[in-house]
Amino acid sequence: MTISHQKMDTAPQRYGPGRNFIIQAVKLAWPVIQAGKKLSNFPVLRWLIYPFFMRPYNEVSSIPLNIDVRGPDHVVMPRRIVKRLLADVDDIFIFDECICRRHNNVTSPPQAIGCMALGPAIRRIHPSHGRMVTTQEAFRHVDRAAEAGLIANFAHVWIDPASFQTRFHDLMFICYCDDTNCLYRTDMKNRGPSLQGAYQRLPGLTVCVDPGKCEGCGKCVELCFLAEMALVNGKALIGTSCAGCGRCVENCPNEAVTLNIKSEDALYADLVQWIKGVSHLPIKNT
Repeated sequence: MTISHQKMDTAPQRYGPGRNFIIQAVKLAWPVIQAGKKLSNFPVLRWLIYPFFMRPYNEVSSIPLNIDVRGPDHVVMPRRIVKRLLADVDDIFIFDECICRRHNNVTSPPQAIGCMALGPAIRRIHPSHGRMVTTQEAFRHVDRAAEAGLIANFAHVWIDPASFQTRFHDLMFICYCDDTNCLYRTDMKNRGPSLQGAYQRLPGLTVCVDPGKCEGCGKCVELCFLAEMALVNGKALIGTSCAGCGRCVENCPNEAVTLNIKSEDALYADLVQWIKGVSHLPIKNT
């Protein structure tokens, strides 16, 4: 990919707020968002909180990066799905650090594996946050995220353009998230009805439990950030709002949980359809 916007005008009016401003904004907003999620199940309060989390201004979907998935005829890696999308967009910006892990002052997973922002709207992101990159640089970043055990969260939510002062309609974030330091994933177990369905599982991706292999250890229940895994009669049972993030697949000690994809092409088509349904991100070859 050729970057047509490498020479970025540094005139202040062309960009949104810089890194230091965002650091302070996250510090102030984090406890408010946490409280909103926790209180979203209470009468009256949940209706006051709902507008801040309502669709279509909050749309998130997940793809695991480091799981081998066996389809009908071949083995595919969901990581390739992410790379196919990156090859089909022109504007890619990589943040120098994960804002969430920096806020929580953790070193593992590495803070240096930051989010990606896609689409023409990224031209307003201040250069102090990171840089525009080539497709190959983006591929290497995805590999680093996979090797660190992170999950790719595709997010089209109002808080990103509001924070970075960009347009909303042609912007998509790919956040490389862990389970305990993510603004999107944390505090979702006790979510109220306004947050039900905040994560959308791609139709071409399914998670299944083999009851013959499941020994009821509860590891998947413990790890599910949406509380969509439960033990019923000593066997794991998947709830209807499973996000398909694959964490249970990675960590089941008996390989009782599997992630299934009809085909790589079908999953990519589902991802593109979902993105086009929530944003106007320009995607080539579709």
